[in-house]
Amino acid sequence: MALNVNQVLPVSTLMNEIWNETDLPRSALPTLHTYILQLRRRLAEALSPDSARAAKDILVTKPGGYLLNVPDESVDATAYRRLLGNARSAAARGDVVTAARAYDDALALWRGPALVDVQPGAVLTPELARLEENRLGVVQERIDAWLQLGCHAQLLDELTSLTGRHPLNENLHAQFMTALYRAGRQSRAMETFQSLRRRLVNELGVEPSRRVRMLHEAMLAADPTLDVLPADDRIRLAFAAA
Repeated sequence: MALNVNQVLPVSTLMNEIWNETDLPRSALPTLHTYILQLRRRLAEALSPDSARAAKDILVTKPGGYLLNVPDESVDATAYRRLLGNARSAAARGDVVTAARAYDDALALWRGPALVDVQPGAVLTPELARLEENRLGVVQERIDAWLQLGCHAQLLDELTSLTGRHPLNENLHAQFMTALYRAGRQSRAMETFQSLRRRLVNELGVEPSRRVRMLHEAMLAADPTLDVLPADDRIRLAFAAA
C-alpha cells in the first residue's frame, strides 16, 4: 500500500500478494479482513492521543479494496520520485549542478535494498525488481551529471565498486573508462574495455555496443572532446557534501 498511497488497492491484489492467486485458502477473505484490523490497531497505537485522525481514516475501506490515506511526502518512495523529477528537469535545462545535487538527494532516501524487511509475494517481487532497476539507472544518471562537472577523480572508487557488482553493464563500464581516462589513467581505461569485451563475448556471445567501441576508439586516438577540466573547489565541495 505504501507504494500506492492514496490509490485503491483491490482486495484481489492483496490476496494474490499474501497467498498467490493459484493457492488461495477458503479463509483468504476473512483472514485479509483480520490483517486489516490488526494494521489499524498498530496505526492507532502509533497515533498521538490528540490526533484528530482515526486509524480507519488512514487505512480506508473502499468498494472492492483499501486505500492508504496519507500525505504523499510522508512516504519516501513519493519523495524520491519528486526529487528525481527535479533532477531530470534541471538536467534538461542544462543546470547540471542543481541536477547532480537533486540526484544525490533522491538517492540518499535509499538506505539499502527496497523493502528489505518484507517477504515479497507474487505482486511485490516484480515491483522490487523494477525499483532496483530504476535505482541503478538513476545512479548512472547521477554519475553522468558529476562527470560533466569534472568530478572524474572523485568517482573512481564508486565506479570500481559498481562495475564489480555489475560486470556486464556496458554503460557503467563506459562511465568508468571515461573517469579513468580523464584522471590520466588511460592504460587502465583500455584494460577496462578489454575486460568488458572478454566477459561479453564469453558469457553472452556478443561484442560491446557501438557506443562503447566508439568511446574506446576515441580514447585510442586521444580525442580532445573527451577531456573535461577537473572540478573547481566549489564543485568538489558540493560533491563531498553529497
